[in-house]
Amino acid sequence: MVLVRGAREDEVPRLVKIGLAAWEQAVVGFADVAKMRATAEYSFGSFLREGWPRTLVVEAGGASVGWAARENGDVEVSDLWVMPDHQRHGLGSALIEALRGDMEGTGLPEMTARTHAGNAPAIAFFRHHGFRIAWFSTAYLARLDRDVEQVGLARTLRDVESDGEI
Repeated sequence: MVLVRGAREDEVPRLVKIGLAAWEQAVVGFADVAKMRATAEYSFGSFLREGWPRTLVVEAGGASVGWAARENGDVEVSDLWVMPDHQRHGLGSALIEALRGDMEGTGLPEMTARTHAGNAPAIAFFRHHGFRIAWFSTAYLARLDRDVEQVGLARTLRDVESDGEI
């Protein structure tokens, strides 16, 4: 059984491990994992120690196997991580749909996400869930201490009226 729920403070170490495992899989071939692992672990830990109340967790078989968050509480899905051995089983879909449900009641017109431009599985995942590619850029990411090519994706949450038209 799959369950999506709010994170608990006592599970932050487990969520850091999930994030690291999924991150390592996602950046293979794009980044020096060994060199960047400590920075990534620090980044996950820093966010989750403060941001666990804004984090959703997905459980499968009673175990936490993924999480997602809107770090700033705005339109951007800042994090979506599922343990590699649990990917492609609908758990990321459950998380993105739970976030969508939370956001639809806010009046926000869209939800957004960003990922490494070479992360084809993530781009395909978001496109499968109704996101479109909205932008492409190269930007310096302090937490990784390097320039990274990114793709921004957006999904309409509700129709926005303009001049009486929908």
